[in-house]
Amino acid sequence: MNDIAVTNDIALTEFVAATAAKFDMPGISVGIWVDGREIIANHGVTSTENPVPVTEHTIFSIGSTSKTFTATALMRLVAEGKVDLAAPVRTYVPELRLLDEEHAAAITVQQVLNHTAGLEWNIINNTGEGEDGLAAFVASLAELPLIGKPGERASYSQAGFNLLGRVIENVTGQPFEQVIVETVLEPVGLHESFYFQGDIMTRRFSAGHERQADGTLEVCRSWKGTRANNPGGGLGTTVSDLLRWGRFHLGDGRTESGETLLPAALLHRMQQPTVTLRASALADAFGLCWMLRDVDGVRTVGHGGSVFGQFTEFQLVPERNFAIAIVSNASPDGVPANQAILRWALEHYLGVVDRDPEPLPFDADRVAELLGGYEIDAMTATFLVEDGNLFLECKVKPEIRAAAPESEIPQDHPPFPVGLLPDDEYIITAGSFQGQRGFLSRNDRGEIIGLDLAGRLFTRSA
Repeated sequence: MNDIAVTNDIALTEFVAATAAKFDMPGISVGIWVDGREIIANHGVTSTENPVPVTEHTIFSIGSTSKTFTATALMRLVAEGKVDLAAPVRTYVPELRLLDEEHAAAITVQQVLNHTAGLEWNIINNTGEGEDGLAAFVASLAELPLIGKPGERASYSQAGFNLLGRVIENVTGQPFEQVIVETVLEPVGLHESFYFQGDIMTRRFSAGHERQADGTLEVCRSWKGTRANNPGGGLGTTVSDLLRWGRFHLGDGRTESGETLLPAALLHRMQQPTVTLRASALADAFGLCWMLRDVDGVRTVGHGGSVFGQFTEFQLVPERNFAIAIVSNASPDGVPANQAILRWALEHYLGVVDRDPEPLPFDADRVAELLGGYEIDAMTATFLVEDGNLFLECKVKPEIRAAAPESEIPQDHPPFPVGLLPDDEYIITAGSFQGQRGFLSRNDRGEIIGLDLAGRLFTRSA
């Protein structure tokens, strides 16, 4: 695999360029592994302020795609008998405290890995860049809202994966980042992947961009989150390394040198469904970290990411030995740009077609029942009607925006048009999150009490 030829595909190059123009992306890098070869297409620049050409060796901040590295390191500890997926998290993090003592004692390692631990999305705080950052973050989880009993439902949690980083630290006695480097990055040969900005700033890297109210793009002054968010979203890497990472997870757990990094059974177990998801654009099911979708009869395995104006789409099709990595550097349209390239590639190279479901006609009675506000710790989501059409308005809470530098908080989007689907499900029909699906939760009396959006439970406001 060290001698893999990198080739170009004129059709891919042209489609990436057209997509960048359509969505006004400063830079995009795409890598595809298909038919035993790598195909690369790059377009644009790393930054509008310091325009350096994007290549497959440009480092992007990949946000939540980082979770796949954390999960793999954890599974190595499982293989070594140092972690039991069925064990309570407190077996390895005895200092864990949550709002409910029984909840804290009950959640298992696997429930955190597959987002069924009943933890809210995250706590927005800064516990510093020292080696005690994760420990301090875990101490702050005593304030984290809980959204359900352990194992009751899936709800995507950044805080949960940062907690897993502390599991890794306590079990190994080493800082999280050192463990990932020594047990994952170096063995797999990922030499363009880093957690610390000091390691990144001397290399070619992308800056994120945020579209302003007047339509112009402004460079984001923040590049990644705090150190405590490294397990859930702190890695910087390249398309070249992501393709190597994809080939590893398409394989049998051995590295290019023949070393068994992870037994094949555990590697493949990560890609098996553990909990199904309803009406989610993220996935049909969660594996152990991985998001699993059936697209046109073919199973895909992947994990996207976003942070400070940079967006990643990373997908595998194991039965076809196919991998694709897409990174782009402007918000909010990095999401639809990446999705357009992903869908084109699946159809162009595999003949796999990914389509959104058609919404039902407007139903005034159904709409009236769901109108109003929903919230998580950092955001509100409001269903409203304008001119006979249903919209979903998502906003960062004012207190969160006020507490952080403006450059660190994305601009709020205009309200998204929404169509209803059968069985309390909905789909966003236009805008930067077109195709995003979700559903409404009801209590035993049939009353709507929550909104599932992007895999997270927003509870209905009082």
